[in-house]
Amino acid sequence: MNHLPTSQERRALGRARRKQVRRQDQGRWDASLRQHDPLELVAESMRGRVPSLVTLKYERMLASPLGFFRGAVPVMAADLALLPHTGIVNQICGDAHVRNLGAFAAPDGRLLFDINDFDETIRGPFEWDLKRLATSLVLAGRETCGQGAGSKKADLRKAGEAVLRFVASYRKLIGTLSRMAVIDVARYQVHRLQRITPVSDALLKAERSTPLHTLETLTVATKKGRIFKDEPPLLRRLTTQQARPVLAAVKTYRESLLPERQHFLSQYRALDVAFKVVGTGSVALRDYLIYLEGNGARDPLFLQVKEEPGSAYAPYLPGAPGAGSGNQGRRVAEGQRAMQFQSDPFLGWTTIANRDYLVRQLNDHKGSIEIEDLAGQGLIDYAEMCGELLARGHARSGDACLLAGYVGNGEKFGAAILKFAEAYADQTEADWKEMKRNRG
Repeated sequence: MNHLPTSQERRALGRARRKQVRRQDQGRWDASLRQHDPLELVAESMRGRVPSLVTLKYERMLASPLGFFRGAVPVMAADLALLPHTGIVNQICGDAHVRNLGAFAAPDGRLLFDINDFDETIRGPFEWDLKRLATSLVLAGRETCGQGAGSKKADLRKAGEAVLRFVASYRKLIGTLSRMAVIDVARYQVHRLQRITPVSDALLKAERSTPLHTLETLTVATKKGRIFKDEPPLLRRLTTQQARPVLAAVKTYRESLLPERQHFLSQYRALDVAFKVVGTGSVALRDYLIYLEGNGARDPLFLQVKEEPGSAYAPYLPGAPGAGSGNQGRRVAEGQRAMQFQSDPFLGWTTIANRDYLVRQLNDHKGSIEIEDLAGQGLIDYAEMCGELLARGHARSGDACLLAGYVGNGEKFGAAILKFAEAYADQTEADWKEMKRNRG
């Protein structure tokens, strides 16, 4: 029999990775390392998108440094690839930031709060997720207190404290999970969510965000029944001819579901299809909504069919699953299932006109964090919870013993991540200003 390393041996392997990248060296950022123009990378990422909506994506990125950051994953992916990494690999979210966590309904109907956007997910170095989320904490802290001459220094310091608490929370839970039975790691739930104000607010929104609420928000009654509203460019109802390939793709999507979930889906009939603009990073990608009805008009189901290009990290991780050929919607769905405690029961994938798509429920008890909720102490409390959720996702899809061995018990790793986050937040602001000058 092949020797399987013990937990102690794997922890030692994690400590040995410090020779590859010292923990204090995780704080390094140097723009002179760049061999690329960040704005050219953004422009390159627009290829293949809906041309009429590209301007809208730029507008959302120009709104603030955090808006730029959300839409510029290809820039950070290229920048992270310039730096040495630990080689400790697990599933990463790829776009871990403060707005990409939210509330949603589990298959059993309970409301959960977790990472909920996996468009960029891939197997990659674990620290890339921490660096991206930490940078977003700094940018969110600066935005909520107003960066500039009149800024409150105490509020700005809270952003730094939030990053340290984020990493400390991650480190503590990774250590705990590394000592647990494997099956208990799979079952582990993060508690105390209701006690964190931004999270409890998102859960309240999710409680109200029912399929019937979506029905009232997105559709209008006609003599022939309810149909999608027509509110271009953000929501546009498709003609019968335009809707045909979207509805045809449901057959392939159905096959990506578990058999019992295929059975439930088969009890719904499609009534209408629309095109919707969503998010910041996803603006100008093709995103369709299908309105279905089950047991009568009070039983709506809304499916989102979201185009998925390759992960921005794929060029730098050529051996990673999903980095090459294969359905990119499947990459996203399987990455989400790997990291989340529970996932949308209707999560699957399909193909339309040689483009790959993720399929999931739209707004089924979903609620998101608003940036204004992350002021002061709210940012620190939220950061702690982010650390726990990210640690759980990494442990579920990787090796908690390796991770625990590398991050250790002290403050070195957290101090380095903070140093990087502040430097990269400065870089993001500089890139944002350059984009404003170029598109002014």
